[in-house]
Amino acid sequence: MYPDIIADENISASIINSLKKENFNVLSIRDEYRGIKDIEVIELAVKMNSLILTEDSDFGEWIFSHKEKSTGVIYLRYEYNQRDMITTALLSVLHKYSISLYQKFTVITPDKIRIRDI
Repeated sequence: MYPDIIADENISASIINSLKKENFNVLSIRDEYRGIKDIEVIELAVKMNSLILTEDSDFGEWIFSHKEKSTGVIYLRYEYNQRDMITTALLSVLHKYSISLYQKFTVITPDKIRIRDI
């Protein structure tokens, strides 16, 4: 069983399409809720029991500093020319850890993965 994913506005269509090709259920904020605030993305993820996929480091602040309740965040850090590598790393992490990523803050770079309890 795979987690449901809410892709923040900054997640590229190519990453979203790669996830969908692998049968992940992905809701795109850009397509469905363009312009909502980060806190609203968090609230939507809690309501829908979905992980947040983002390139925005502010979600770490919301969760760790402001103590916002969250189901889990996957934060991607990469350069534009590393998009293929980050997509491969993301898919690998999702396949390997699956629903155990709930209640975690996961940081993925092309060559490193950190998973921290929320």
